[in-house]
Amino acid sequence: MEKKIGVGVGVMILNNGKILLGKRSEDPEKAGSELHGEGTWTMPGGKMEFGESFEEAAVREVLEETGIVIDKSKLKLISVGNDKAEDAQFVTLGFLCEEFSGDPEAREPEEITEWKWFELAKYPLNIFPPSGKIIDNYFDNIIYKK
Repeated sequence: MEKKIGVGVGVMILNNGKILLGKRSEDPEKAGSELHGEGTWTMPGGKMEFGESFEEAAVREVLEETGIVIDKSKLKLISVGNDKAEDAQFVTLGFLCEEFSGDPEAREPEEITEWKWFELAKYPLNIFPPSGKIIDNYFDNIIYKK
């Protein structure tokens, strides 16, 4: 079987120095990622759908997962990651969002059990690796690092 590379998005939503992260299900079948990450904390995000722009994918994923409404013109690309697992590979585009409306709610509770705001400097250590790369790139003020 031919392996393919996927494209995903992650959105770093910041509000008054806090970052929004969701707790992935402990059950690998429910955690919903080919890159695994069950039991970790993650940013809202997911796979691009055919025909979408990067920003449209980010807006859709945030709304589907959290109920938060964002304007794609307010998104800023801050990270590009090459994320690999044993059986999957994704190019992950990380966006920064500091303007939004609504409060987070677990709209897909079988996959993400809760959404929680964390102090940006004190986010959990058990972070989903693609989300961790986006945060690292944000702090290092670079888009991509090998």
